[in-house]
Amino acid sequence: MPLNPDSPLARLMNAPVRQGLVVWIGLRSARRAPLQAVESAQAMAGAGLEGDHYSRRGGKGNGNRQVTLIQAESLRAIASHLGLDDVSPLDLRRNIVTAGINLHALKDRRFRVGDAVFEASGECHPCSRMEETFGVGGYNAVRGFGGITARVVEGGVIGLASVIEALR
Repeated sequence: MPLNPDSPLARLMNAPVRQGLVVWIGLRSARRAPLQAVESAQAMAGAGLEGDHYSRRGGKGNGNRQVTLIQAESLRAIASHLGLDDVSPLDLRRNIVTAGINLHALKDRRFRVGDAVFEASGECHPCSRMEETFGVGGYNAVRGFGGITARVVEGGVIGLASVIEALR
C-alpha cells in the first residue's frame, strides 16, 4: 500500500538526498565475462550502457536491470564481513560504483548521473556467484549491500567523477 504523501514518513523519504560521485565504471561484453573498467560510458535510453551485455538485449528481459549501481561504502562493509582488507568492484559485477550518496534513498525516484537520467527499479541482490568469488559465506556477506538496479530514462554520457543527484 502506498504511503500517504502527507504523512511524516513520506515527507522524510522524499526529503533531499545528498549528491554523490561516480568513482568506477565497468562493462562486460557477455554474461559471465570479466568486467572491464572504463573511464566513461554512454547510457542508452531503454537499453543500458553501450558495450555492456545487458544493452544488447534491447531492454528485453532486463527492463528493470539495465544498469547496476553499488556504493563504495558497501564495498568496504562487504570486505569487513569477509575478513578482507578490500573488495574489488570487479568481484561484485556492478556497472557503477558511487561514493557519498545512499543509493537506497533513490528508491522510487529518478536521478541524474552525468548527462543521463535513470530511474531506480529495485535492489540488486547477490547471486550464487558470490560464493564462487568469495568462498563460503560470500552470498551472506553481500546481502543488504548489493546496491540497486536502474532503468535508463534519458541517455547521455557518464564518466568518472560525474555527479549523481536525485531529481524531483
